[in-house]
Amino acid sequence: MPIQFKSNAAAAERLGRSRGGIGTKIHACVESLGNAVRLIATGGQAGDSPQALPLLADLAPGKVLADTAYDSDETRAYCAEKGIEAVIPRHPGRTQPLPMDEETYRDRNKVERFFGRLKQCRRLATRYEKTVVSFLAFWHIGAMIDWIR
Repeated sequence: MPIQFKSNAAAAERLGRSRGGIGTKIHACVESLGNAVRLIATGGQAGDSPQALPLLADLAPGKVLADTAYDSDETRAYCAEKGIEAVIPRHPGRTQPLPMDEETYRDRNKVERFFGRLKQCRRLATRYEKTVVSFLAFWHIGAMIDWIR
């Protein structure tokens, strides 16, 4: 029998069911050297593209390198409005091809390496904390330690 949560409590603590079970997803924005600038926690079932605008809010980057999951019309319109170059591969659901700088896109591995470094800490890789505030606080501490290394 599957575990069921009260929707208000689960939503408040950013818990959601995904293919891997019940969990929390961390979205990160890193700068050109791979250091975290912003971290956001969502439920495990939450999509990536709605988190692109909160990650970019109040930032003025020259380019945005993102995974296919962050491709949306809203993200591209926001980047165009702010004069930011969007280096995002097109989502497979799009019918029209979009231009993308393949060489610049290779630098996106910096965010993947950031997650790899932080997930070596077991506490960050698996959520032991009961509240999302505590869990996100440990991610911020890990990001600060990663920044000074």
